[in-house]
Formats: sequence, structure tokens, C-alpha cells
Amino acid sequence: MTLLSTAQHLARDTRRNPRAHLVPIAVSGIIAAGAVAIVAYLLWPTYTTVPASDPSRLPVSVGGTLFNVPTLAVRMKVQRHSGPQERVDLSFLYPSLAAPAAPKHYSADTIEDKVQPIDRIFVSISAHHDSLAPEARLRTIYPRYLEDAASTDHELTKRAFRDGSPYGGEDLFTAGEPALTARCSRDAATPGMCLSERRVEGADLTFRFPRGWLVQWRDVAIAMDRLAAQMRGPRG
Repeated sequence: MTLLSTAQHLARDTRRNPRAHLVPIAVSGIIAAGAVAIVAYLLWPTYTTVPASDPSRLPVSVGGTLFNVPTLAVRMKVQRHSGPQERVDLSFLYPSLAAPAAPKHYSADTIEDKVQPIDRIFVSISAHHDSLAPEARLRTIYPRYLEDAASTDHELTKRAFRDGSPYGGEDLFTAGEPALTARCSRDAATPGMCLSERRVEGADLTFRFPRGWLVQWRDVAIAMDRLAAQMRGPRG
């Protein structure tokens, strides 16, 4: 039976039965719902959310640059999916550089276990949107706020930022081999932390680690190089 004959048949039924006009409305509603379902299926994002327990690596695109990150290394649940993202926050155990295990659930009996020594490197991957590159900031911005005097600390060149500057209370550490640039806060009520940045195509990688690790800064610099290479490996 053709659609035309079906429509004519429904029209005759409508004249015979006043309630018959509900039938074509219902049929139209079913057809429309089916069309919406098909369109929604075709337009639904193709990436899938991976459970935190899945040890596989996630392909993510940040600033148009493809990275492969371990699922368990992603710190925020909302970021644990493949596909384009504006920012991804990660943490890795040091010195193994393995992804950490799932976090423990604390109770009143185990709260004393919550405070643990910092044994991780934190990494943020974010789209830079053509902002000033870390290398350019080192050449053009930081020198405006640095003290003139320089010193040597663990074979690193150390220069303090002037008090009252945007980086007051921090020191700048640099080295050439292996290359390292780190801006570090000073120890106070909490241990000082260091920040080291590098640009990879459309994304900036920001590494954070304890200032106390500068005693082994060569190992830390090599670890950051390894992490950057692993996340941009062939599987990416």
C-alpha cells in the first residue's frame, strides 16, 4: 500500500469516526521521533568515556596537538575521555613516571594516612592560543623583575625575583645541559614548588615538582623530557 493510498484511507476513516483524526497525528509523531533519534545518533560524539580503572592510554587533542595520556594519570574525572579538550591535568609517580593508582577512600580511622610525602610530578597540558611562548617569556619578561646578582646552587644558576614584583618570593633556576628552566617558590609554611614550561605545537606543558628535588635536578630534567616524549609517542 502506497503512502498516498494510506493517507486517503485514513481520511475516509476520519469522516466515519471523529476520533480517527488522532491516528495520523500519532503516526506523524512516531515518524518524527524516529527521525530525531537517527539524527541524534549520527551527531553523537564518537569518543567514549573510559573508566578510571582502564589502564589504556587516551588520545586527546589539546590546541590541535595530539597527545596520548595514561587514563589513570588524569587527575579530573571530567577530563577522562578522548577527543578535543582545552586542558588536561595529569600526575605521575617519581621517579618511575608510572600513572598513580586510584585514590584511597579515607575514614576517621585512616585519616592519619592522608598526608603523604610529595612523590609526584604534576603536568598540565593546555592550549596556548598564541600567547607568549615560555622561551620568549624567559628572554623578555623575567629579566625585568630579576635581581642583578646571580649565584650557583647545585650547579644551577639562581637569580631571585625582586620583592614587590609579580614573581616576588620566587627564584629562577636555569641550566644548559640538560636544559632546565624552573621558577620556584621559596620554602615557607609549605614546601616550595617549582614550575617548568615548554611549548609543543599548539599546547603548553607545565610541569610542577617540589623545590627540594633540585638537588637532583638533572634527573628531574630528564624525567620531564621522557614524559613529553611518551605523551607524543607513535600511539599519539
